[in-house]
Amino acid sequence: MAGHSKWANIQHRKGRQDEKRGKVWTRVIREIMVAARQGGGDLSANPRLRLAVDKAKAANMPADTIKRNIDKATGNLEGVSYEEIRYEGYGVNGAAIVIDTMTDNKVRTVAEVRHAFSKYGGSMGTAGSVAFQFKHCGQLLFAPGTSEDKVMEVALEAGAEDVVTHDDGAIEVLTAPSEFEAVKNALEAAGLVAELAEVTMRPENMIELSGDDAAKMQKILDVLEDLDDVQDVYHNAAL
Repeated sequence: MAGHSKWANIQHRKGRQDEKRGKVWTRVIREIMVAARQGGGDLSANPRLRLAVDKAKAANMPADTIKRNIDKATGNLEGVSYEEIRYEGYGVNGAAIVIDTMTDNKVRTVAEVRHAFSKYGGSMGTAGSVAFQFKHCGQLLFAPGTSEDKVMEVALEAGAEDVVTHDDGAIEVLTAPSEFEAVKNALEAAGLVAELAEVTMRPENMIELSGDDAAKMQKILDVLEDLDDVQDVYHNAAL
């Protein structure tokens, strides 16, 4: 990923997400419900649910709201059933886009995703058409100036797969999804709190976009992220 600022790109993405905080609770609630339905409501035995609850707490969601949605999902209360569906497609200059959705109506969802692509200059792909360009992994990003030696020592000891120092000084820790929680906890115990910590689809290679191309790509991403059924949008464009 050399050649562009990893830190600036991540900060840009976080800034865009912060502008959409109104939707965060909706997405987190869906994630809690799906995680609880699939793995049960016991936090100690369900890593995915623990991560979802962590996201909810970070978004200042009240504990009773969290509990109510876990109860809904595990059958203690009546609730809506959501299905997870992934869509793939292409943005400007062939940039790859992966969209993860949770929906109670997949006919509506696929129509909205397809419309977003076609209206703003992208194109929808088939399953598997671009996902191979991403790696499903845990990602923790530390600000420039963080001790590289300390991050590397703690992360690798805790089971991280790799530690990457970027040209701009940002330090990125990569883990297997199953090891993410253990590595994150070990780093935090050592006083190393990541600016960004998530299980994600990380692009293997980036496509540089600037000017009008970057603006068009950002429009596609914004429209996709604003769809009610969309949980996450991953892409390989450096804007």
